[in-house]
Amino acid sequence: MKSIFYAGLPLLALLFLNCSKDSNEIQIDDTLETVNFYFPPMNSDTWEMVTPEDLDWNTNAEQSLYDFLEENGTKAFIVLKDGKIVMEQYFGDHTKDSPWYWASAGKTLTAFTTGLAVQEGFLSLNDKSSDYLGMGWTGLTTEKENLITVWHQLTMTSGMDDTQGDCKTSNCLNYLADAGTRWAYHNAPYTLIQDVISNATQTDFEDYFSSKVKERIGMTGSWISTNGLNNVYWSTARSMARFGLLNLNDGKWDVTTILNDEVYLNDMKNTSQNLNKSYGYLWWLNGKESAMVPQSQIVFDTELIPNAPYDLYAGLGKNDQKLYIVPSQNLVVVRMGENPGGAALGPSGFDNELWGFLNEVMN
Repeated sequence: MKSIFYAGLPLLALLFLNCSKDSNEIQIDDTLETVNFYFPPMNSDTWEMVTPEDLDWNTNAEQSLYDFLEENGTKAFIVLKDGKIVMEQYFGDHTKDSPWYWASAGKTLTAFTTGLAVQEGFLSLNDKSSDYLGMGWTGLTTEKENLITVWHQLTMTSGMDDTQGDCKTSNCLNYLADAGTRWAYHNAPYTLIQDVISNATQTDFEDYFSSKVKERIGMTGSWISTNGLNNVYWSTARSMARFGLLNLNDGKWDVTTILNDEVYLNDMKNTSQNLNKSYGYLWWLNGKESAMVPQSQIVFDTELIPNAPYDLYAGLGKNDQKLYIVPSQNLVVVRMGENPGGAALGPSGFDNELWGFLNEVMN
């Protein structure tokens, strides 16, 4: 029977994995072993691999994992260990060169790019959003609108009516609570962060992202508006894995430091506010004492993905697009594909089941 995290109703197994790690150092018998991450070369299909046998993983459990992925509509699946590919599987007619949408997992790209704009002095998270979006960008009174900062947009705490979904015009952005007093997964204020960056940097967001992130780590892909409201990123699974590796290595790509604002990096990947402990700056966080999910105001007294390592943080998107990062194990895991059934947005039972199979393999 499947565990399901559906529309905010979790039925999760209570399996906890205890891991410890600091950056790219692994604790072994009270000593620290430094791991040198591998980075694939730019503009190349070359990517060094390591076999599950080399890592002493349980190869007998591999086929069950692949069967689960295929049965649940997966198109692409990648596991990196220390930057090297351990597993890479494509299903149906999907290949390593096929693009697929990130959905809300792409919010993590915007979070990282916001950090670069902060690092370069174009904006501060404490700035009023209206400084960049203009007065009257919401349907709120001036007093209430002025409470909303860029930080509130990053943390899903704008206080506006999330039932309006993607609509980002002022007539849809209505008051429910003061900024910072209510957490709700709301696409419209998030999407407008890209306009904040465009106006702050005087550069089109897509151009800024491309020059500051995409081109510097060898990613492919592009932002595509599918409904005239949201910008959704499309790329290959390997490009998603590259971005995961960049974050696993704390904003550095090989010898090139891209995002070095340690305060921002730390805040991005840790609890950003006290309302939803399992949310950072557009990243989902595992291992916290409670969690909220999209389209619900219930606070659940459980971690987000009990089967997963406690320090996992993730980009999670519609139809179970996944970018998992596990610092304690130097892992990046990518899943792209169709909806396997479950929640339309954010975390779902699929996460917990998938990590059950992965645990059997990594053993």
